[in-house]
Parts: sequence; structure tokens; C-alpha cells
Amino acid sequence: MYTIQYISIAVILGLVAYAFSRYKKGKLELSDLMAWEAFLIVFLIIALFPIRISQEIKELFGLGRGLDALFILMIGLTYILLFKLYLDIDKIEREITKLNREMAIRLKEIEDKIERKP
Repeated sequence: MYTIQYISIAVILGLVAYAFSRYKKGKLELSDLMAWEAFLIVFLIIALFPIRISQEIKELFGLGRGLDALFILMIGLTYILLFKLYLDIDKIEREITKLNREMAIRLKEIEDKIERKP
């Protein structure tokens, strides 16, 4: 086993512990915890068996080198993560817009009530 594998495993296990601590503090939802743990488990498996996995992926996709296969796999996982972030940001933007509309309507109702009082 190479030194970089030990470092990778230590970093991944640290990230697993960090994700669990965020979940226990209520700062991470269960679905997000499961997604992060799935990503980290994939990374852990790749860190444990990098050559074997890269060779399998290389043969599966017909690439020249195993390292290219790992780069392609990581780029694919990164795009999945970016897409999830995009969906989360889009959802938050819609919630903020809905909240602003509701507040504007309520503010207008309050202003109308104040004007009718005298």
C-alpha cells in the first residue's frame, strides 16, 4: 500500500466522522448524510484498490490507461454533485421568491388596514 493511500483513507475517514457530527448537531439532513456517505464509501473503495478498479473501468470503457478511467469517473461524480448543488440552490431561490411575495402581500394588507382606520 502506498503512502498516498494511507493519507486518502485518513482524510476519507475524517470526512465520514465530520458528516456524522454535522448530522448529530442537526446541521445535515438524513438524505444529505446518506448521499455524502455513499460518495465517501466510493472514494474509500477506490483508495483501497486503485489499480484494480482503474483497470476494471479502463476495460469497461476501452480507455488506454487506468488513471484516465479514474479521472473520468471522478469528473462524472463531480458533475453529479454539481447538479445536486444546482437543484438545491434552485429550490432555495424559489422558496425565497415565494416568501418575498407572501411578505409583500401581507405588508400591503397591513398598509391598507392602517389607511382605512381613521
